[in-house]
Amino acid sequence: MSVFGIGLAYGIATLLVMFSGMPIAFALGAVAVVFMGIYMPAASLDTVTQNVYEEMASITLLSIPLFILKGAAIGKSRAGQDLYSALHAWLHRVPGGLGVANVFACALFAAMAGSSPATCSAIGSAGIPEMRKRGYSGGFAAGIIAAGGTLGILLPPSITMILFAVAAEKSLGRLFLAGIGPGLLLVTLFGAYAVIRFRREYKAAEAIYKNGGPQAAILTRDEYTLAERFSLLPRVIPFVLLLTGVMIALYGGYATPSETAGLGGLLALALIAAIYSVWRPSDLAPIMRSTIRESTMLMMIIGMSLLYSYVMSYLHISQSVAESIVAMYLPRWELLFAILVMVVVLGFFLPPVSIILMTAPIILPPLRAANFDIIWFGVVMTIVMEMGLIHPPVGLNIFVIRNVAPDISLSEVIWGTLPFVLLMMAAVLLLCFVPEISTWLPDLVMGPDGSRSRQSQLP
Repeated sequence: MSVFGIGLAYGIATLLVMFSGMPIAFALGAVAVVFMGIYMPAASLDTVTQNVYEEMASITLLSIPLFILKGAAIGKSRAGQDLYSALHAWLHRVPGGLGVANVFACALFAAMAGSSPATCSAIGSAGIPEMRKRGYSGGFAAGIIAAGGTLGILLPPSITMILFAVAAEKSLGRLFLAGIGPGLLLVTLFGAYAVIRFRREYKAAEAIYKNGGPQAAILTRDEYTLAERFSLLPRVIPFVLLLTGVMIALYGGYATPSETAGLGGLLALALIAAIYSVWRPSDLAPIMRSTIRESTMLMMIIGMSLLYSYVMSYLHISQSVAESIVAMYLPRWELLFAILVMVVVLGFFLPPVSIILMTAPIILPPLRAANFDIIWFGVVMTIVMEMGLIHPPVGLNIFVIRNVAPDISLSEVIWGTLPFVLLMMAAVLLLCFVPEISTWLPDLVMGPDGSRSRQSQLP
């Protein structure tokens, strides 16, 4: 059979197995093993475990369970609620300040946890009930948290960016820095939309009240004294210092990403022990269970995705597809557009982890040939994959929100997230026209060649 026929069969088999409801990790592994048995030497089946181990034997991947530990330590304590409460107290005078506070809380929590579902769950469990109590519509409240949670794969430490750095063989430190500017851009866009949407809902409720209707909860305002606002800071400042310390250790050249992840995990455990008295085995058990469960699931997906990509490469599927794309001689921006559309479609069905590991061998060679900055593309691709977290049919964050707020219908959640998808599209367009948004900080900290300080030692 020709390479085209094998590739077509490989893709169709993958879709069929995934639509059967089999977990993604096992679906990818099963397809890879079957095609190894059919088209590769019989002895290759004896080396499946060895191949998976060798593909995963990267010091950079070691940071993933350690960052998950840090996120679990914060997510399973009251840190998320305290962070949200403090931001709300300081932003309550801003129109839509509660929504803006949730956006900032998601951004800060995401920067500490590195996980979108964890951010949605931790901030949403406190933020959505408070927004609903104050008259925010269900779709508005759900959209803010679902979209804010997507910042978890853009702001460092991002597990998705760790995998992209491994797949693209690029500096993880440089990629982390490149995500900060676009992350702040999205925070600004989300916050601005929260203010505009709040004013619209406020005016509608005010018009009803002036016409003799009931006074909606959205018309009431919270008031905090200066003493009350300052009293909420002591429980938040340590976690901000944790984030700052981790960033200094990484970009100051004092630690590699894996060492930084371990440092962050230990400091997070120390902080929750000191602030929330979470130190007994019974208190730590949920944190460890959550870490082991999520790490195991993620590492299984990574391992099977890498095996899937290995088989694809061995059968020359990825090389042939890349050569076909190059042979089309598309203008560079049309090439980028076609690749991003493919990523969006894959986002309907697959999580970011699988998308990166499955597509990197195919899309990176044509992009390099078109002289695109791979670090810049990694940020753009990450934002596009974020859209997949908040649009159906998969939309992982949508289902997290449904678990956190079961009283909000699925249709409300979906319609509430769509404006944020449009904002992400606007951010991607802005990055295409002004790439310096993502490149200025890496160039400033690490230099144009990324060789400043110990950064040349980063993976």
